[in-house]
Amino acid sequence: MKINNHWLISADKINSPNFDTRDDEKDISLIVIHCISLPEGQFNTPYIEQLFTNQLSDQSHPDFAEICHLQVSSHIVINRAGVIAQYVPFNKRAWHAGVSEYNHRKKCNDFSIGIELEGTEYSPYTEIQYTQLALLIDCLLQSYPRLSRKNITGHSDIAPLRKTDPGKSFDWEKLYSYLNKMVRNTGN
Repeated sequence: MKINNHWLISADKINSPNFDTRDDEKDISLIVIHCISLPEGQFNTPYIEQLFTNQLSDQSHPDFAEICHLQVSSHIVINRAGVIAQYVPFNKRAWHAGVSEYNHRKKCNDFSIGIELEGTEYSPYTEIQYTQLALLIDCLLQSYPRLSRKNITGHSDIAPLRKTDPGKSFDWEKLYSYLNKMVRNTGN
């Protein structure tokens, strides 16, 4: 994987209007992992893209009446088949974390990259999602010098009173095992 001008070259590029400028574009120092499925538990639908591009209709599903008006985004979505879509360039502030705090720093959107895995908190993620996530994280670590492996966290860790994703089904040990293999293979 490679990044050019803050866009992942191999990703499907889908422009979300839901972003703004970071106060300090060089302060990219946190990766936040989320999960999403719309409707919950249903995969391979057009609704995540519609949500992140402000095109989600409350007529599409009864559950959407509560969320169709939201203006949210994430930098990246990795679907169940491992296909990566990028909605916001990495140097811009995506609107994924909401009210949040990490290591006594509030407003995590200001300094983080948000990665959504298509899934739920209670069902296992796919092997290809872990592979793609690890490759992406490795690429981000090489591209943004303030990022480090110790600053990778879940949405539930930065907003514990509001959020529970990526959930108990996310295997942190598997992610770090994949990242460790990459370090051994590349010498990073």
